Amino acid sequence: MRHPTSSNQRTKDVSEAVLHSAQLALTANLGEWVTGYVELLYDPEQSFGAGTLTDVNRNQVQVRRGYVMLGNLKESPFYASLGKMAVPFGLTDTVNPFTASTVWHAFGGLAYGLNGGYTQNGLNVNVMAVQGGAQFRGANVPVDDSNVPSKLNNVAVDVNYTFAVATDMNLLMGASYLKGSAYCQEFPITHFNSCQDENGAYDVYTRLSGQNWQVKAEVAQTEDKWSGTFNPSIPQFGPSKVTSWDIGAQYNTSILGLPTDYSIEFSRFDTGPSGSPWEKQDQWVLCMATYITPSAKLFGEYIHTEGYAPLNFLTGGNLGNGVTHSDVDARSDVLLFGANVAF
Repeated sequence: MRHPTSSNQRTKDVSEAVLHSAQLALTANLGEWVTGYVELLYDPEQSFGAGTLTDVNRNQVQVRRGYVMLGNLKESPFYASLGKMAVPFGLTDTVNPFTASTVWHAFGGLAYGLNGGYTQNGLNVNVMAVQGGAQFRGANVPVDDSNVPSKLNNVAVDVNYTFAVATDMNLLMGASYLKGSAYCQEFPITHFNSCQDENGAYDVYTRLSGQNWQVKAEVAQTEDKWSGTFNPSIPQFGPSKVTSWDIGAQYNTSILGLPTDYSIEFSRFDTGPSGSPWEKQDQWVLCMATYITPSAKLFGEYIHTEGYAPLNFLTGGNLGNGVTHSDVDARSDVLLFGANVAF
């Protein structure tokens, strides 16, 4: 998912020393059955604002999530929440200390909506009525042939179960469904625009956890082919479904008495037929992270990507007939060191 842009990176070799993001979250317990949550986020590196990294449009603070939750798990396994929250679709998790899995990048959702849940004895069920239109991330069902979110016409369902398979070993298994994913625009593709019809998606995932290790895997795919992945000026490549999958492993140990994690993960974003410029993008991540205090983590990652498949104008339409900026042969290598601190 390392997509360079001319506003942020120039030449084939770049270097950055930046503040990636900062978050402040507040939780308010307003009684035994009512909880409020709000999360403020500053993220110039990932902002959709115009300009370079130092432009004021990309240096704003936003309410990333905010909701009111009704529930008390000591009294009832049922709960409900209303507001701006993560869409319950897939695991979309990672073993990496920093870099997200491609599955999250492709299908991780954030939307306005109403969520109802159940959790007891390892079983978790979530059903969310999602606001229509093109949401903040990963969800889009047209409302009156537009992207205006004026109707609760999208829905996400996630069911997972965790159980012991041996001493100090648990297995998580889950599946999800989303009525309207983000992959529904016609050619040329411009993200967050309206769609003619929704395109649903499925997801299955699992995670096996031991006392000091874990292995996880996940795959998500759209129900239908994404019509925008067909460029009529390049007719030899037909439309394709969108698929993303990953597999990762993590091992926990200690160095000089400090808790240390080693991890490796592979993930793929598959959007076109074999041989097309937008066929796929692969991501390898090799990591090490050390906790110098319980709330301060130092980490290093080596990231290797193969393929360049950005969502906007994925199959062309902005550079002339028969031309696309996607490139299945593109290669990127990133050496990343960072710190994650909390209070």
